[in-house]
Amino acid sequence: DYLVTIEEKSKATFLRAYMNWRCMSAGSSRVCVRMVGHKMEESYSETLKEQMSIVEMPLSDPPLCISCCPVNGELLVGCKNKLVMFRLKRLVINQKSTVLDFERSLILHIDSLIPAEVAFCARHIAITTELDVLILKLVQQSADRTEQCAHRVSTREKPVDRGPSAHTLQLELDEFIICHKPVELLGEESKLCEIPVTLESTELPTEDTKHFQVQYLLYRRFTPDQSPFGFCEETKLHSVQLLPVYQTAHEETENKRELLSLFCFLSLPHVGYLYSVGKVVELISTYQYSEKSEQAVLTPQFLHVITSENLQCFTVRCCAAAARDDDPYIDTTVKACPPVALDVCTLRMQLFIGPRAICHFKNHIILLTKADTEDITERRKPTRRMLSRRNDSIKSRTNSESEPGWNLYIINTVSTIQLYREMVDYSRTYENVKTESCIHLLSEAHLLVRAAIMDPCFLKSDEKEELLRAFRESCAFLGDCYSRFDTKDYHLALPYYRMSGLSMTQVLKRLVSEGDEIQTYGRGFIFYLTHSLNEDLDEELSKESANKVLQIFYLADPGQLPHILCSPCMRNVCPLTAVKYLQKVEKTMPSVVLTLTKAFMALKMGDLMVYEHEMDSYKETVLACGFTGQPRLLRQHMEGNVMPTKFAVHLKEMQPGLLVAATVALHENSKIELEEADTFFKMLCSNSENTIPQLLVDFWEALLVVCSQEEMLQQLFLRLTSQYVWRISNQQLPETKPLKTTEDLINSCNHFGLIFPWVTSIMSMGSPSDKDYCEDISKLQSLLCGQSINIASALPILEPLAEAGNIGLTIRVLCNTHLGKYEEAIDRLLERCPAAAVLYAQHQLKDDNRALWWNKLLPELCKRARLTGNDCPVLISALKAETLSVVTMELELRDLLSLLPEDGTAAFFLPHLLHCSQRKLLT
Repeated sequence: DYLVTIEEKSKATFLRAYMNWRCMSAGSSRVCVRMVGHKMEESYSETLKEQMSIVEMPLSDPPLCISCCPVNGELLVGCKNKLVMFRLKRLVINQKSTVLDFERSLILHIDSLIPAEVAFCARHIAITTELDVLILKLVQQSADRTEQCAHRVSTREKPVDRGPSAHTLQLELDEFIICHKPVELLGEESKLCEIPVTLESTELPTEDTKHFQVQYLLYRRFTPDQSPFGFCEETKLHSVQLLPVYQTAHEETENKRELLSLFCFLSLPHVGYLYSVGKVVELISTYQYSEKSEQAVLTPQFLHVITSENLQCFTVRCCAAAARDDDPYIDTTVKACPPVALDVCTLRMQLFIGPRAICHFKNHIILLTKADTEDITERRKPTRRMLSRRNDSIKSRTNSESEPGWNLYIINTVSTIQLYREMVDYSRTYENVKTESCIHLLSEAHLLVRAAIMDPCFLKSDEKEELLRAFRESCAFLGDCYSRFDTKDYHLALPYYRMSGLSMTQVLKRLVSEGDEIQTYGRGFIFYLTHSLNEDLDEELSKESANKVLQIFYLADPGQLPHILCSPCMRNVCPLTAVKYLQKVEKTMPSVVLTLTKAFMALKMGDLMVYEHEMDSYKETVLACGFTGQPRLLRQHMEGNVMPTKFAVHLKEMQPGLLVAATVALHENSKIELEEADTFFKMLCSNSENTIPQLLVDFWEALLVVCSQEEMLQQLFLRLTSQYVWRISNQQLPETKPLKTTEDLINSCNHFGLIFPWVTSIMSMGSPSDKDYCEDISKLQSLLCGQSINIASALPILEPLAEAGNIGLTIRVLCNTHLGKYEEAIDRLLERCPAAAVLYAQHQLKDDNRALWWNKLLPELCKRARLTGNDCPVLISALKAETLSVVTMELELRDLLSLLPEDGTAAFFLPHLLHCSQRKLLT
C-alpha cells in the first residue's frame, strides 16, 4: 500500500513514493525521508511503524509518467527513450516488522520514443505516444538465453513505414503536418512495428534472479481525426489502461487471486478501443463518444468517460471474454454467456461543469472538476511540433493551488442489484414487441451481475445471495426471450434455462398458457423441451403437464412424439391420448420406433391385443433393430441407476430372445455399454449384484456371435468361463432355459469349437450326476476347444474344476494343449484315462508334434505296460492297436529297433518289425 508521485520543484522533477501514508490520516505528523534501497535494518526503530516514509527514487532522466502493477505492486516509470521498472520488496526487520521498499530491477531502452502514458500489469506494458500504442509482455526465460534475447532487435524484410526522417520532417514542419498511414498489428505481426526494445538488468544477480525477453503483443498507429468535432491537431491518445480480471472466487480459493484475463483500453478524443491481450490478442469493442472526451477509466463492469460537460457510462465486454477463459463449458448446451461481440451501449450521462480528471476505486468514482474554461492540462495540449514526436522539453505545471474553481467529487456508483433491476424493468417495454432490444438489455443486465460474481471480493459481499438470485433470474429471463422470440440463436434457451435452476414444470408454467387454446411455440422452446426430455432427468411431469407437452409436440414437431413419450419425465402421460396422437402421426410418418412406442403405450394401458397387433407388424429382427432408434423403450436412467421399463419386463417373460437380440443391437450401435447391460439384466431379473441371471449369460453368448473387437471378446470369454465354472462347481442349474444350446453356439459362432473325440470319450465314462449340468459342461469344453480364448488369463478361473473328476481332467488337458504342454497332457491321460490317450494323440499329435508318438507315447506305454503286466489290457491295446502302427509307418527299421524295450517279448513286436521292413523293401 503505497503512493507514488511525480513532483516538480524549482524546475526539477522528482519521483517519490510515500509509504505508510495512512498514518497521516490517523493524526500522526511524523515523517521520515530515505533513499530507495537504503538499508533499513541499521536505522529501524519502533517509531517507524507510526510514521510516514518518503522514499526518494533518483533517475538519470526526468520521469514523464508512471504506472503501478495492481497484481504484484511493481512500479514502471516512463522516461525519454526508456522505461524503468522497480520491484516491490518486503524487508523483514524482525519477526514482527516488515518494511516496504523498491529495487530498480530492469530498464527497457526504446529508441526514438517519448512515452506520453504507460500502463503496467502482470508484466504486460502498454506505452502510448500521441498517436501510437505499443503493448509488450516480459516473458521469463532461462538464464543461458538472456544475453542473446535481451539485445535482439526486431527486423523483418518488410518493416512498417515509420515515415520520413527527422531531418526532412523538421524542414517541412512550418508548412505541413505529416500524417502517417494507420496501422494495426496484432500478435506476432506486431514485431513488424520496427520499434527496437533492449533490456538491461540492474538488480544484483542471485539464484532467484529472473531473466526476461520481450514479446510484442500489439502495435497500432492512428491518424489525426478528421471528424467534424474538432481540428486534426486535437487528435491524441489518452487514458491507456491495463485491466486484470481474476479467476472466479470459490470457497477454497477465497484468499487467492489468480489472474484470468487481461484487457487494454486506449482512447482518442472521439473513439475508444478495448482489446483483450491475455491468451489471444484481439479487438473486443469500439466506443463512439457523442462529444470530445478528456479522460476515461475502465472497470470490470463499466467504462466511465468524461467530456467537457458530462460524465458518461458505457457497458463493457470484459466479463464476457473472461467468462470464456474461466469456464470451458461456456457456449455449449450446458452453459451460455452473452457474446463478446454484443454491441456496447450507453447507460447514463450526467452533467458536470468542467470535468478534468477521473479515477475509480471499488464502488466510487472520483472526479476532479474546474469551474472555469481554462485548460488545466496544458502540458497535454496538442501542437504541430508534438506530431513530430520531437518534444524534448517538459513544460512546468501551473501552480493550481492558487487557482479558484477546483472541486473534487466522490460519486457512489449505483449498486449492481439496483441497476440490474432498472435494466430488467426497462427491458419489459420491448417484451411484447419481441425484438432483439429486449435480449440486448437482458444480456447487459446478465453481464453486470456476472461481473460482480467474478469479483474476488464477491464471497465477502453483503449482496452475495442476492447476486446469485439475480444471476439465476437473469438466466431465466434470457431463456424466456430465446424461447419466445424468432431469433437465430434460439438454441440458447436450453443453457440459460439450465443455469437458471428452473425445473421443466416451472418453465412450462412461464411459457404455456392455461386452458386448451392452441398457441404457437417458438423454436427455442421446442429445442429446450426436446433436449430436456431426451436427457435422463429425475423430474416427473404431472399428468396435465405431460399431456400438454404431448399436444405441443404434436403441433410443433410430430416426428419427435415417439421419442419424448419414452422420456422418464413423461411417465405420467395418459397412454390412451398418446396412442391417439401416435396413430395420427403414423398415417404420414410410419416407422418401427413409432410402432414399438404404440406397443409400449398399449402395455401401459394393459391392452395386450393392441400390443400383439403392433408387435406382429414387423419381423422380430426388424423389431430388434428398431430398439436402437429409441433405447429408452427398454431401459431408463433414474437417479443415476439403470431401470428396465415395463416393456423390457414383458419381453423377458414372453419374448426373451427378442429382448436379448435388441440389447445386442443396442451394444453394437454404441447405445449401451457392456457394464450397463450387465446392470440392466440384473435389475430386470431381480438378481443381486453377485448373481448372474441366465438371461445375461444368453446376452454374452449372443454378443460373441457379432462382436469383432479382440479386447471385448476376451472380456466375454472370461465372463462366460467364470459363469460356467461357477455353475458346475456349485451344481447350480440356470433359473431359465438357455436360449442357445451348445450345438447352436457351435453352428453360429466360430469362437465355440467342435468338442474333440477324446473329450467325448472321457466324459462318456463320467458319473451320472454330471449329466445334470451337461449343457454348461459342454459349452465350457466347446469354448476351450476353440482357438479364440486366451487360456493363460482363464487359468485362475478354471482352477476350481481342477480336481472335478473327468470334467477336471478334460479341462486340465485342454489347457495343457493350448499352452503347448503335450507331454504333460499325455502323462495326465495315461494316469487317469489311458483309453483316451491314443484318441488324444490321433487328434493333437500332428505335423510338428508327430514325433511325440515315438518320443513320448511309445516309451510311456511300454513302461506302464511292463509295470502293470496283464492287469491293464487298455495299455496293451493302446500300444499294439495304434501306437506301434503309427510308429511303424513313420520310422526306419533301425530307429524302430532302438526304441523297443530290451526286455520286450519278441513275438509281440515282431509283426511290427516285419511290417516296417516290408514297407522299406516296397519303397
